[in-house]
Amino acid sequence: MNELVICKISGLTPQICELEAEAVAEGFRFLTRLIAEWKSGVNRFDQQGECLLGVFRNGRLIALGGLSSDPFAEPDAGRLRRVYVARASRGQNVGKALVQQLLELASGHFRVVRLSTDTPEGAAFYLRCGFRPIQDDFATHMKSLVDVP
Repeated sequence: MNELVICKISGLTPQICELEAEAVAEGFRFLTRLIAEWKSGVNRFDQQGECLLGVFRNGRLIALGGLSSDPFAEPDAGRLRRVYVARASRGQNVGKALVQQLLELASGHFRVVRLSTDTPEGAAFYLRCGFRPIQDDFATHMKSLVDVP
């Protein structure tokens, strides 16, 4: 059985720390920030419309991503945060499944979802997920969740 299970995470687990170690080895510090913000209470993805999702394969956490209100935009804007897929699970649509689930949850609360990425690989990934590049000091990509007539 190699089925993916995507579910909400309501606490820090040792598996999140394992993903963080892998991310740090790749030069990414955003899972370190997620853990620090969670421990301090700054962001636990527990406000209206917010969530932290994990992707599990055979009980093992292989990806993580959060949705929060975007503090840099209008109140009806959500923000994808801290999306990370374990290196061994990339290229298998794990990230795409995670982002699709986050967008589905976002559609009940937000009109748009924004994000910021600083790698060409991340930018290409979000374009494949339907985001478009934007010029903004606080976001690199945006996706509208409502059809404009």
